[in-house]
Amino acid sequence: MQQISVWLAAARLRTLPLSVSGILVGNGIAYLEESFSWAIFIFALLTTITFQVLSNFANDYGDGVKGTDNENRLGPKRVLQQGLLTRAALKRGIILTAAISMLLALILIHIAFGSADWGKALFFIALGLASIIAAIKYTVGDSAYGYYALGDIFVFLFFGGVSVIGSYYLQTQTLDMLLILPAASIGLLSTAVLNLNNLRDMNNDQRSNKLTVPLLLGFDKGRMYQVILIVSAFILTSIYAFLKAESLIAYLFLLLFFPLGKHLLRVAKSEGGKSLDPELKVVALSTFFFALVFLLGLYLD
Repeated sequence: MQQISVWLAAARLRTLPLSVSGILVGNGIAYLEESFSWAIFIFALLTTITFQVLSNFANDYGDGVKGTDNENRLGPKRVLQQGLLTRAALKRGIILTAAISMLLALILIHIAFGSADWGKALFFIALGLASIIAAIKYTVGDSAYGYYALGDIFVFLFFGGVSVIGSYYLQTQTLDMLLILPAASIGLLSTAVLNLNNLRDMNNDQRSNKLTVPLLLGFDKGRMYQVILIVSAFILTSIYAFLKAESLIAYLFLLLFFPLGKHLLRVAKSEGGKSLDPELKVVALSTFFFALVFLLGLYLD
């Protein structure tokens, strides 16, 4: 039982609601358009969850090996850092999770396309492989892109565009260009979680030679970047509601600006470090509920 609890700690289950937010939006809009398969939805969720767990394992491994996870890090202690798992064990976990995630992705693709359209299937297989590589290479290896201030771009693309538009396409096999708006919103809010994490860990990241966007901008501009990310997300979804909806109920998601607005005020007053740690949960859960309330508003419209 103790070993299971260690692996669950490494999986960081608290990150899963954020990771599925885009899947909920893409599938939810497909459901409202009456082009929906429960099997596709379930396997899209399972695939995304395993991608996130893979990313968490790899992040634990990569930062642990590089020494970024040390006594100066302000976030929760990682399993490799604490010696709860060896490098070899965690590496085996990464390989196994990567294999499971690819298997789930193949099942999802088969359900969506069958054997009728190999072109589309191959594209999504490539997308699945890209997701696995992106999950691992964030912190693992000498060319880990998370150490070159590129994490924000990848989070925006995979948590936003790939998650929302990709899952919608699997359901409908059509493209709606307006989906770029809510997809970008989820991507921006997800990036805000990463930015907050990087604001908190600026000092240790600098000592560990991990370049992040807040280190490029500086702390004050990094806080302003947080405002831009969150406010832009609400603006883009408001534009989508204006173009697609028929009543004001579709703007129900604006209620989520209250907790996020308070979050921005606390960030503005913060001097960084440990004081930002509780804010990660606020933004992550707000993003998840943003997705749910956004869909509820469209449903009631």
